[in-house]
Amino acid sequence: MPDFITPPLILLVWAVIGYLLGSIPSGVLIARAMNLGNLRDIGSGNIGATNVLRTGNKRAAALTLVGDALKGAVAVLLARAFAGEDAVQLAALMAFIGHCFPVWLNFKGGKGVATYLGIFLGYAWPIGLAACAIWLIVALVSRYSSLAALVAAGWLPVIMAFTGYGSSFFLAIILCLIMYARHWSNIQRLRAGDETKIGASAGVPKTSTE
Repeated sequence: MPDFITPPLILLVWAVIGYLLGSIPSGVLIARAMNLGNLRDIGSGNIGATNVLRTGNKRAAALTLVGDALKGAVAVLLARAFAGEDAVQLAALMAFIGHCFPVWLNFKGGKGVATYLGIFLGYAWPIGLAACAIWLIVALVSRYSSLAALVAAGWLPVIMAFTGYGSSFFLAIILCLIMYARHWSNIQRLRAGDETKIGASAGVPKTSTE
């Protein structure tokens, strides 16, 4: 864990900044701007890139992926530029929570995969790239975005513990636990063999990872 050196009031400010950045509903805004309809009525009803892909618009899905990742990265980089390591990790955590529980959408957001990857790309790019690589390999092999996210989130704390990033180990553990909780229904469908694969059409049941 980082040393707590930032005054509590300043930490609160960075918590709010992180949350507000994370709560920007990139997928919803992009879907509206590109006349793709209401994401709540498509596929899983979720707001992330996986569900945007179900509209059939790959460009919109890519933009959503980038937008959601940027939220996490910007929260980390801003806090690092103006505050201490404790504020950086708090802003990162709150950006993730903001995506999962955005105030603008009645606290019903996505599952945080892209934001999670963005957080660690901004925090320490080698670690972020490792997470992206794990996600990509598992996704390509299995075609399950949810499984790829779960494997990446599960392995990242282990990687961090042995590569000199121990001060952010507990952040990785907390984010991993939230990720698993948000994906609990996906875990059940994976076990039952009913999970929807990447690229499934918009008419499928509500089973997306994002």
